[in-house]
Amino acid sequence: MVLDRVWKGLLAIAVGAVVFVVLVEGGVVSAPWNADEGHVTVIGNETDDGEPKAIIDVEVADTRAERYTGLSDHDSLESGTGMLFVHGSEGDRTYVMRNMDFDIDIIFIDADREITSIEHARAPEAGEDGNDLEYTGRAKWVLEVPRGYANETGMEAGDEVEIDLDSTEVSVTAIAVADQTPGATEAAVASRSSAEATRSGS
Repeated sequence: MVLDRVWKGLLAIAVGAVVFVVLVEGGVVSAPWNADEGHVTVIGNETDDGEPKAIIDVEVADTRAERYTGLSDHDSLESGTGMLFVHGSEGDRTYVMRNMDFDIDIIFIDADREITSIEHARAPEAGEDGNDLEYTGRAKWVLEVPRGYANETGMEAGDEVEIDLDSTEVSVTAIAVADQTPGATEAAVASRSSAEATRSGS
């Protein structure tokens, strides 16, 4: 009797662990060791003097739900702050201005941590559907900052980016490796966000 209870308990724990792993890999929930915030430093390209152009304090959106909501639950962004969207791999990303109340710059960053393009996105006007305001770029990471901040700091395509996520147990390099797990890439490509629309293949 006691042995049966032990086995049932172990089975319940095993099933719970499998479900949790599936949810994490699918981007539905964030792993407890994943970072919720961090810093993004734009240091310019090889022609610059190496001094940072900008250091941005960021919130991290690394699950499907977080990417879908994005900044749509924010009223504004302070200069020097933003949100970093983490995808499983580099790809063509289309972001929209769903339920957004303020303008933003959308900065697309590839797997080599180099800015590929910058879009200046406006908030939808009264009666306008923000899903129709689409901005596309090639990226593994997408950084959203206040509108005009990219120009103020001199950011441009080709600039190098350093990503430092605040976590004692995982680094951005570890995240990049983990994202190669089968299934994680497809889940990320199929996701949406604050400014994120339907991805190719979703």
